[in-house]
Amino acid sequence: MTQDMTMDSIAKLFNETRKNTEDIVKPLSIEDMTIQWGNDVSPMRWHLGHTTWFLERVALRNRHRDYEPYRKEYDYLFNSYYESIGDSFPKDLRGNISRPGVKEVMEYRKYVTGKINDAIESMNEQDQNLLLLCINHEQQHQELMLMDIKYNFFHNPLKIPYEKRSEQKSGAKQTLHFKDFEAGLKEIGYGGKGFAFDNEVPRHKEFVDSFRISDRLVTCGEYMQFIDDGGYEKPLFWLSDGFTTAMKEKWNAPLYWFKESGEWKIFTLNGVKGVNPAEPVSHVSFYEAYAYAKWADMRLPTESEWEVAFGKEEPGESCNLMESGNLEPLPYKGSGYQALSDLWQWTSSAYLPYHGSKPLPGEIGEYNHKFMSNQMVLRGASYGTPRSHARSTYRNYYHPDTRWAFSGFRLASDL
Repeated sequence: MTQDMTMDSIAKLFNETRKNTEDIVKPLSIEDMTIQWGNDVSPMRWHLGHTTWFLERVALRNRHRDYEPYRKEYDYLFNSYYESIGDSFPKDLRGNISRPGVKEVMEYRKYVTGKINDAIESMNEQDQNLLLLCINHEQQHQELMLMDIKYNFFHNPLKIPYEKRSEQKSGAKQTLHFKDFEAGLKEIGYGGKGFAFDNEVPRHKEFVDSFRISDRLVTCGEYMQFIDDGGYEKPLFWLSDGFTTAMKEKWNAPLYWFKESGEWKIFTLNGVKGVNPAEPVSHVSFYEAYAYAKWADMRLPTESEWEVAFGKEEPGESCNLMESGNLEPLPYKGSGYQALSDLWQWTSSAYLPYHGSKPLPGEIGEYNHKFMSNQMVLRGASYGTPRSHARSTYRNYYHPDTRWAFSGFRLASDL
Protein backbone atom coordinates (compact mmCIF):
# COMPACT_ATOMS: atom_id res chain seq x y z
CA MET A 1 0.00 0.00 0.00
CA THR A 2 1.97 2.96 -1.28
CA GLN A 3 1.16 6.34 -2.71
CA ASP A 4 2.79 9.23 -4.52
CA MET A 5 -0.08 11.72 -4.28
CA THR A 6 0.20 15.22 -2.85
CA MET A 7 -1.68 16.06 0.31
CA ASP A 8 -3.94 18.39 -1.67
CA SER A 9 -4.86 15.62 -4.12
CA ILE A 10 -5.56 13.20 -1.26
CA ALA A 11 -7.78 15.80 0.44
CA LYS A 12 -9.64 16.39 -2.85
CA LEU A 13 -10.18 12.66 -3.41
CA PHE A 14 -11.29 12.21 0.20
CA ASN A 15 -13.97 14.90 0.02
CA GLU A 16 -15.14 13.80 -3.43
CA THR A 17 -15.48 10.24 -2.16
CA ARG A 18 -17.50 11.28 0.89
CA LYS A 19 -19.80 13.37 -1.32
CA ASN A 20 -20.20 10.61 -3.90
CA THR A 21 -21.37 8.17 -1.24
CA GLU A 22 -24.04 10.61 -0.11
CA ASP A 23 -25.05 11.31 -3.71
CA ILE A 24 -25.86 7.60 -4.14
CA VAL A 25 -28.59 7.77 -1.50
CA LYS A 26 -30.14 11.07 -2.69
CA PRO A 27 -32.83 9.35 -4.81
CA LEU A 28 -33.86 7.19 -1.82
CA SER A 29 -36.52 7.73 0.80
CA ILE A 30 -35.82 7.23 4.49
CA GLU A 31 -37.67 3.90 4.24
CA ASP A 32 -35.48 2.82 1.30
CA MET A 33 -32.38 3.41 3.40
CA THR A 34 -33.43 1.15 6.26
CA ILE A 35 -34.52 -2.04 4.47
CA GLN A 36 -32.47 -5.20 4.04
CA TRP A 37 -33.60 -8.13 1.91
CA GLY A 38 -31.69 -11.27 2.84
CA ASN A 39 -28.27 -11.88 4.33
CA ASP A 40 -26.10 -10.80 1.38
CA VAL A 41 -27.04 -7.13 1.51
CA SER A 42 -27.06 -4.34 4.10
CA PRO A 43 -29.26 -1.26 4.61
CA MET A 44 -27.98 1.99 3.14
CA ARG A 45 -28.02 3.50 6.62
CA TRP A 46 -25.54 0.83 7.74
CA HIS A 47 -23.21 1.46 4.77
CA LEU A 48 -23.19 5.19 5.60
CA GLY A 49 -22.37 4.45 9.22
CA HIS A 50 -19.86 1.67 8.60
CA THR A 51 -17.71 3.63 6.15
CA THR A 52 -17.64 6.49 8.66
CA TRP A 53 -16.81 4.16 11.56
CA PHE A 54 -13.96 2.61 9.53
CA LEU A 55 -12.62 6.07 8.75
CA GLU A 56 -12.83 7.12 12.38
CA ARG A 57 -11.28 3.88 13.63
CA VAL A 58 -8.42 3.64 11.14
CA ALA A 59 -7.55 7.25 10.28
CA LEU A 60 -8.36 9.02 13.55
CA ARG A 61 -8.20 6.59 16.46
CA ASN A 62 -5.06 4.88 15.16
CA ARG A 63 -3.40 8.28 14.78
CA HIS A 64 -4.44 9.80 18.10
CA ARG A 65 -4.58 7.30 20.94
CA ASP A 66 -6.35 9.88 23.12
CA TYR A 67 -9.04 10.48 20.46
CA GLU A 68 -12.53 10.11 21.92
CA PRO A 69 -14.82 8.21 19.52
CA TYR A 70 -18.12 9.79 18.53
CA ARG A 71 -19.94 6.91 20.22
CA LYS A 72 -18.16 3.86 21.62
CA GLU A 73 -21.24 1.71 20.91
CA TYR A 74 -20.57 2.12 17.20
CA ASP A 75 -17.63 -0.29 17.55
CA TYR A 76 -20.28 -2.99 17.92
CA LEU A 77 -22.99 -1.58 15.68
CA PHE A 78 -20.92 -0.63 12.64
CA ASN A 79 -18.08 -3.16 12.83
CA SER A 80 -18.34 -5.61 9.95
CA TYR A 81 -15.90 -8.47 10.55
CA TYR A 82 -12.90 -7.11 12.49
CA GLU A 83 -12.75 -9.67 15.27
CA SER A 84 -9.56 -8.20 16.72
CA ILE A 85 -11.62 -5.10 17.58
CA GLY A 86 -14.43 -7.05 19.19
CA ASP A 87 -17.90 -8.44 18.55
CA SER A 88 -20.08 -7.02 15.79
CA PHE A 89 -23.83 -6.74 15.37
CA PRO A 90 -25.20 -9.72 13.35
CA LYS A 91 -25.22 -8.91 9.66
CA ASP A 92 -28.59 -10.52 8.97
CA LEU A 93 -30.24 -8.27 11.58
CA ARG A 94 -28.90 -4.89 10.39
CA GLY A 95 -32.30 -4.00 8.93
CA ASN A 96 -34.14 -4.87 12.15
CA ILE A 97 -33.13 -1.87 14.24
CA SER A 98 -34.40 1.70 13.94
CA ARG A 99 -31.66 3.66 15.73
CA PRO A 100 -29.46 5.43 14.97
CA GLY A 101 -31.70 6.90 12.34
CA VAL A 102 -30.58 8.26 8.98
CA LYS A 103 -30.38 11.80 10.36
CA GLU A 104 -28.14 10.68 13.24
CA VAL A 105 -25.88 8.72 10.88
CA MET A 106 -25.52 11.73 8.58
CA GLU A 107 -24.55 13.87 11.60
CA TYR A 108 -21.94 11.24 12.45
CA ARG A 109 -20.60 11.40 8.88
CA LYS A 110 -20.39 15.20 9.00
CA TYR A 111 -18.53 15.11 12.33
CA VAL A 112 -15.90 12.58 11.22
CA THR A 113 -15.42 14.20 7.80
CA GLY A 114 -14.72 17.48 9.57
CA LYS A 115 -12.22 15.85 11.92
CA ILE A 116 -10.31 14.36 8.97
CA ASN A 117 -10.21 17.70 7.15
CA ASP A 118 -8.88 19.34 10.31
CA ALA A 119 -6.10 16.76 10.60
CA ILE A 120 -5.19 16.16 6.99
CA GLU A 121 -2.50 18.85 6.61
CA SER A 122 -0.45 17.45 9.50
CA MET A 123 -0.59 13.81 8.40
CA ASN A 124 2.68 11.94 7.88
CA GLU A 125 3.20 9.28 5.22
CA GLN A 126 1.82 6.49 7.38
CA ASP A 127 -1.28 8.57 8.15
CA GLN A 128 -1.74 9.30 4.45
CA ASN A 129 -1.57 5.59 3.59
CA LEU A 130 -4.20 4.80 6.20
CA LEU A 131 -6.43 7.56 4.84
CA LEU A 132 -6.00 6.22 1.29
CA LEU A 133 -7.06 2.79 2.56
CA CYS A 134 -10.18 4.39 4.06
CA ILE A 135 -10.95 6.21 0.81
CA ASN A 136 -10.64 3.01 -1.22
CA HIS A 137 -12.70 1.15 1.37
CA GLU A 138 -15.51 3.68 0.95
CA GLN A 139 -15.27 3.42 -2.84
CA GLN A 140 -15.77 -0.34 -2.51
CA HIS A 141 -18.89 0.34 -0.48
CA GLN A 142 -20.23 2.72 -3.12
CA GLU A 143 -20.41 -0.20 -5.53
CA LEU A 144 -21.83 -2.47 -2.81
CA MET A 145 -24.51 0.15 -2.11
CA LEU A 146 -25.66 0.07 -5.73
CA MET A 147 -25.67 -3.74 -5.69
CA ASP A 148 -27.70 -3.76 -2.48
CA ILE A 149 -30.16 -1.12 -3.69
CA LYS A 150 -30.80 -3.19 -6.81
CA TYR A 151 -31.34 -6.37 -4.81
CA ASN A 152 -33.66 -4.68 -2.30
CA PHE A 153 -35.72 -2.97 -5.01
CA PHE A 154 -36.01 -6.14 -7.10
CA HIS A 155 -37.82 -7.91 -4.28
CA ASN A 156 -40.43 -5.17 -4.12
CA PRO A 157 -43.39 -6.35 -6.26
CA LEU A 158 -43.73 -2.80 -7.65
CA LYS A 159 -40.32 -3.14 -9.38
CA ILE A 160 -39.68 0.59 -8.98
CA PRO A 161 -36.45 1.86 -10.58
CA TYR A 162 -33.74 3.38 -8.42
CA GLU A 163 -33.23 6.25 -10.85
CA LYS A 164 -33.72 6.32 -14.60
CA ARG A 165 -30.51 7.72 -16.06
CA SER A 166 -30.20 6.12 -19.46
CA GLU A 167 -32.36 4.96 -22.34
CA GLN A 168 -32.24 1.36 -23.46
CA LYS A 169 -29.48 0.85 -26.02
CA SER A 170 -29.98 -2.05 -28.42
CA GLY A 171 -26.49 -2.30 -29.93
CA ALA A 172 -25.38 -4.25 -32.98
CA LYS A 173 -24.47 -7.93 -32.77
CA GLN A 174 -20.69 -8.26 -32.53
CA THR A 175 -18.81 -11.37 -33.65
CA LEU A 176 -16.71 -12.92 -30.92
CA HIS A 177 -12.99 -12.69 -31.64
CA PHE A 178 -9.98 -13.95 -29.71
CA LYS A 179 -6.53 -12.62 -28.89
CA ASP A 180 -3.65 -15.11 -28.85
CA PHE A 181 -0.77 -15.04 -26.38
CA GLU A 182 2.38 -17.12 -26.44
CA ALA A 183 3.73 -18.92 -23.40
CA GLY A 184 6.34 -17.23 -21.26
CA LEU A 185 7.44 -15.92 -17.90
CA LYS A 186 5.16 -12.99 -17.14
CA GLU A 187 5.10 -10.32 -14.43
CA ILE A 188 1.90 -10.35 -12.39
CA GLY A 189 0.67 -8.06 -9.61
CA TYR A 190 0.87 -4.39 -8.73
CA GLY A 191 4.23 -2.67 -9.13
CA GLY A 192 3.37 1.01 -9.36
CA LYS A 193 3.63 3.89 -6.90
CA GLY A 194 -0.08 4.56 -6.38
CA PHE A 195 -2.46 2.87 -3.98
CA ALA A 196 -2.99 -0.89 -4.11
CA PHE A 197 -4.51 -3.37 -1.69
CA ASP A 198 -2.24 -5.84 0.07
CA ASN A 199 -3.69 -8.73 -1.96
CA GLU A 200 -2.35 -7.20 -5.23
CA VAL A 201 1.31 -7.35 -4.21
CA PRO A 202 4.12 -8.22 -4.55
CA ARG A 203 4.71 -8.02 -8.28
CA HIS A 204 6.18 -11.38 -9.21
CA LYS A 205 6.91 -13.69 -12.10
CA GLU A 206 4.65 -16.52 -13.18
CA PHE A 207 4.96 -18.89 -16.11
CA VAL A 208 1.80 -18.59 -18.21
CA ASP A 209 1.24 -21.15 -20.95
CA SER A 210 -0.03 -20.12 -24.38
CA PHE A 211 -3.72 -19.20 -24.45
CA ARG A 212 -6.39 -17.26 -26.27
CA ILE A 213 -8.97 -14.96 -24.72
CA SER A 214 -12.11 -13.30 -26.06
CA ASP A 215 -12.14 -9.64 -27.00
CA ARG A 216 -15.43 -8.96 -25.21
CA LEU A 217 -17.81 -10.34 -22.60
CA VAL A 218 -20.39 -13.05 -23.25
CA THR A 219 -23.74 -11.46 -24.18
CA CYS A 220 -27.31 -12.07 -23.08
CA GLY A 221 -28.15 -13.36 -26.56
CA GLU A 222 -25.37 -15.93 -26.40
CA TYR A 223 -26.39 -16.94 -22.89
CA MET A 224 -30.00 -17.41 -24.07
CA GLN A 225 -28.72 -20.14 -26.40
CA PHE A 226 -27.31 -21.95 -23.37
CA ILE A 227 -30.67 -21.62 -21.60
CA ASP A 228 -32.63 -22.76 -24.67
CA ASP A 229 -30.35 -25.79 -25.02
CA GLY A 230 -31.27 -26.90 -21.52
CA GLY A 231 -27.94 -25.84 -20.05
CA TYR A 232 -29.35 -25.51 -16.55
CA GLU A 233 -30.64 -29.10 -16.61
CA LYS A 234 -27.54 -30.86 -18.00
CA PRO A 235 -25.17 -31.86 -15.17
CA LEU A 236 -22.26 -32.64 -17.51
CA PHE A 237 -21.65 -28.91 -17.97
CA TRP A 238 -21.54 -28.19 -14.26
CA LEU A 239 -19.27 -28.61 -11.30
CA SER A 240 -20.97 -30.88 -8.77
CA ASP A 241 -21.41 -28.14 -6.15
CA GLY A 242 -22.68 -25.81 -8.84
CA PHE A 243 -25.31 -28.20 -10.17
CA THR A 244 -26.46 -29.02 -6.64
CA THR A 245 -26.79 -25.31 -5.91
CA ALA A 246 -28.62 -24.60 -9.18
CA MET A 247 -31.13 -27.37 -8.49
CA LYS A 248 -31.63 -26.36 -4.87
CA GLU A 249 -32.11 -22.68 -5.71
CA LYS A 250 -34.15 -23.48 -8.84
CA TRP A 251 -31.91 -21.40 -11.12
CA ASN A 252 -33.06 -21.30 -14.73
CA ALA A 253 -31.65 -17.92 -15.81
CA PRO A 254 -29.42 -15.15 -14.43
CA LEU A 255 -30.58 -13.24 -11.37
CA TYR A 256 -33.04 -10.43 -12.22
CA TRP A 257 -34.36 -12.27 -15.30
CA PHE A 258 -38.04 -13.24 -15.41
CA LYS A 259 -40.55 -14.10 -18.11
CA GLU A 260 -43.54 -11.94 -18.92
CA SER A 261 -45.95 -13.03 -21.67
CA GLY A 262 -43.34 -15.54 -22.81
CA GLU A 263 -40.58 -12.94 -23.20
CA TRP A 264 -37.50 -12.54 -21.02
CA LYS A 265 -37.45 -9.34 -19.00
CA ILE A 266 -34.70 -8.01 -16.76
CA PHE A 267 -34.81 -5.74 -13.72
CA THR A 268 -32.14 -3.03 -13.72
CA LEU A 269 -31.45 0.04 -11.61
CA ASN A 270 -33.14 1.90 -14.48
CA GLY A 271 -36.25 -0.29 -14.10
CA VAL A 272 -37.68 -3.26 -16.00
CA LYS A 273 -36.85 -3.71 -19.69
CA GLY A 274 -36.66 -6.47 -22.27
CA VAL A 275 -33.46 -8.50 -22.21
CA ASN A 276 -31.09 -6.95 -24.74
CA PRO A 277 -29.30 -9.74 -26.67
CA ALA A 278 -26.29 -7.47 -27.36
CA GLU A 279 -25.76 -6.53 -23.71
CA PRO A 280 -23.22 -8.45 -21.60
CA VAL A 281 -24.94 -11.07 -19.47
CA SER A 282 -24.75 -10.07 -15.81
CA HIS A 283 -25.53 -11.40 -12.34
CA VAL A 284 -24.34 -14.91 -13.03
CA SER A 285 -22.43 -16.93 -10.49
CA PHE A 286 -19.04 -18.54 -11.06
CA TYR A 287 -20.90 -21.85 -11.33
CA GLU A 288 -23.06 -20.54 -14.18
CA ALA A 289 -20.10 -18.96 -15.96
CA TYR A 290 -18.19 -22.24 -15.68
CA ALA A 291 -21.15 -24.24 -17.04
CA TYR A 292 -21.63 -21.89 -20.00
CA ALA A 293 -17.94 -22.01 -20.87
CA LYS A 294 -17.96 -25.81 -20.83
CA TRP A 295 -21.14 -25.85 -22.93
CA ALA A 296 -19.35 -23.57 -25.43
CA ASP A 297 -16.34 -25.95 -25.46
CA MET A 298 -14.23 -23.20 -23.89
CA ARG A 299 -13.17 -22.29 -20.35
CA LEU A 300 -12.82 -19.27 -18.09
CA PRO A 301 -9.44 -17.50 -18.11
CA THR A 302 -7.14 -17.71 -15.12
CA GLU A 303 -6.53 -14.41 -13.38
CA SER A 304 -2.92 -14.45 -14.61
CA GLU A 305 -4.09 -14.89 -18.21
CA TRP A 306 -6.54 -12.05 -17.73
CA GLU A 307 -3.76 -9.76 -16.47
CA VAL A 308 -1.37 -10.75 -19.25
CA ALA A 309 -4.07 -9.89 -21.79
CA PHE A 310 -5.34 -6.66 -20.23
CA GLY A 311 -2.64 -5.52 -17.80
CA LYS A 312 -1.96 -2.36 -19.82
CA GLU A 313 -5.60 -1.27 -19.98
CA GLU A 314 -6.58 1.99 -18.28
CA PRO A 315 -10.02 3.10 -16.97
CA GLY A 316 -10.49 5.69 -19.72
CA GLU A 317 -13.50 7.84 -20.49
CA SER A 318 -14.89 5.21 -22.87
CA CYS A 319 -15.13 2.67 -20.04
CA ASN A 320 -18.61 2.17 -18.59
CA LEU A 321 -17.89 2.94 -14.91
CA MET A 322 -19.83 4.62 -12.10
CA GLU A 323 -19.19 8.14 -13.40
CA SER A 324 -20.69 7.16 -16.76
CA GLY A 325 -24.09 7.15 -15.04
CA ASN A 326 -25.57 4.30 -17.08
CA LEU A 327 -26.43 2.05 -14.11
CA GLU A 328 -26.27 -1.05 -16.32
CA PRO A 329 -23.81 -2.81 -18.65
CA LEU A 330 -23.72 -1.65 -22.25
CA PRO A 331 -23.34 -3.55 -25.54
CA TYR A 332 -19.84 -3.95 -26.89
CA LYS A 333 -19.01 -1.20 -29.39
CA GLY A 334 -16.51 -3.17 -31.45
CA SER A 335 -13.39 -1.51 -30.03
CA GLY A 336 -11.50 -2.01 -26.79
CA TYR A 337 -11.97 -5.13 -24.74
CA GLN A 338 -14.51 -4.34 -21.97
CA ALA A 339 -11.62 -5.04 -19.59
CA LEU A 340 -12.08 -2.24 -17.04
CA SER A 341 -15.70 -1.67 -17.96
CA ASP A 342 -19.29 -2.85 -17.56
CA LEU A 343 -18.91 -5.95 -15.34
CA TRP A 344 -16.50 -7.76 -13.07
CA GLN A 345 -15.34 -10.94 -14.80
CA TRP A 346 -15.13 -14.36 -13.22
CA THR A 347 -11.83 -16.19 -13.59
CA SER A 348 -11.05 -19.84 -12.89
CA SER A 349 -8.56 -18.85 -10.16
CA ALA A 350 -9.13 -19.47 -6.49
CA TYR A 351 -8.55 -16.45 -4.26
CA LEU A 352 -5.16 -17.17 -2.71
CA PRO A 353 -2.20 -14.97 -1.64
CA TYR A 354 0.60 -14.24 -4.04
CA HIS A 355 3.95 -15.71 -2.99
CA GLY A 356 5.45 -13.30 -0.47
CA SER A 357 2.19 -11.48 0.18
CA LYS A 358 1.56 -10.60 3.82
CA PRO A 359 -1.39 -9.05 5.68
CA LEU A 360 -1.07 -5.45 6.81
CA PRO A 361 -0.08 -5.03 10.48
CA GLY A 362 -2.69 -4.72 13.22
CA GLU A 363 -6.45 -4.88 12.91
CA ILE A 364 -6.48 -3.83 9.24
CA GLY A 365 -4.65 -7.09 8.53
CA GLU A 366 -8.15 -8.63 8.59
CA TYR A 367 -9.11 -6.62 5.49
CA ASN A 368 -8.24 -9.18 2.79
CA HIS A 369 -6.09 -12.15 3.69
CA LYS A 370 -8.48 -13.87 6.07
CA PHE A 371 -10.93 -14.36 3.19
CA MET A 372 -8.49 -16.35 1.06
CA SER A 373 -10.48 -19.56 1.23
CA ASN A 374 -13.43 -20.94 -0.76
CA GLN A 375 -13.70 -17.85 -2.98
CA MET A 376 -12.97 -17.14 -6.64
CA VAL A 377 -11.20 -14.15 -8.20
CA LEU A 378 -12.92 -11.66 -10.50
CA ARG A 379 -10.95 -9.16 -12.58
CA GLY A 380 -11.81 -5.88 -14.26
CA ALA A 381 -14.39 -3.37 -13.02
CA SER A 382 -18.11 -2.67 -13.38
CA TYR A 383 -20.59 0.09 -14.09
CA GLY A 384 -20.68 0.59 -10.31
CA THR A 385 -16.91 1.00 -9.86
CA PRO A 386 -15.55 4.54 -9.35
CA ARG A 387 -13.07 5.40 -12.10
CA SER A 388 -10.24 6.22 -9.69
CA HIS A 389 -10.76 2.82 -8.06
CA ALA A 390 -10.32 0.71 -11.22
CA ARG A 391 -7.00 -0.86 -12.22
CA SER A 392 -5.87 -3.97 -14.06
CA THR A 393 -4.24 -5.63 -11.02
CA TYR A 394 -7.36 -5.37 -8.83
CA ARG A 395 -8.38 -8.73 -7.32
CA ASN A 396 -12.08 -8.82 -6.49
CA TYR A 397 -13.42 -12.02 -4.94
CA TYR A 398 -16.71 -13.71 -4.15
CA HIS A 399 -18.04 -17.12 -3.22
CA PRO A 400 -18.75 -19.18 -6.37
CA ASP A 401 -22.52 -19.10 -5.85
CA THR A 402 -22.68 -15.27 -5.65
CA ARG A 403 -25.12 -13.69 -8.11
CA TRP A 404 -26.06 -10.29 -6.66
CA ALA A 405 -22.69 -8.76 -7.62
CA PHE A 406 -22.18 -6.89 -10.90
CA SER A 407 -20.54 -9.93 -12.48
CA GLY A 408 -20.16 -11.31 -15.99
CA PHE A 409 -17.49 -13.31 -17.80
CA ARG A 410 -15.43 -13.81 -20.94
CA LEU A 411 -14.11 -16.99 -22.54
CA ALA A 412 -10.64 -18.45 -22.96
CA SER A 413 -9.01 -21.63 -24.26
CA ASP A 414 -5.61 -23.24 -24.61
CA LEU A 415 -3.74 -22.17 -27.72
